[in-house]
Amino acid sequence: MLNNIGLPGLLLIAVVVLVLFGRGKISSLMGEVGKGITSFKKGINEGQDEIANASEEAKDVTPEAEKDKV
Repeated sequence: MLNNIGLPGLLLIAVVVLVLFGRGKISSLMGEVGKGITSFKKGINEGQDEIANASEEAKDVTPEAEKDKV
């Protein structure tokens, strides 16, 4: 059903949405979407940094006598 929506159909949908919601509402919604994407990327980067720091801080604390038993 949605496979045959072309450029004219998308433009018509965009015009109808613009008329229904108004320019201000749509721009504020897009601003919120942008903030959400930025926050998501920041969270991913922080998570990767935590993983990198955890792997650097991990040390083998097994006593030398116990290492030979394994």
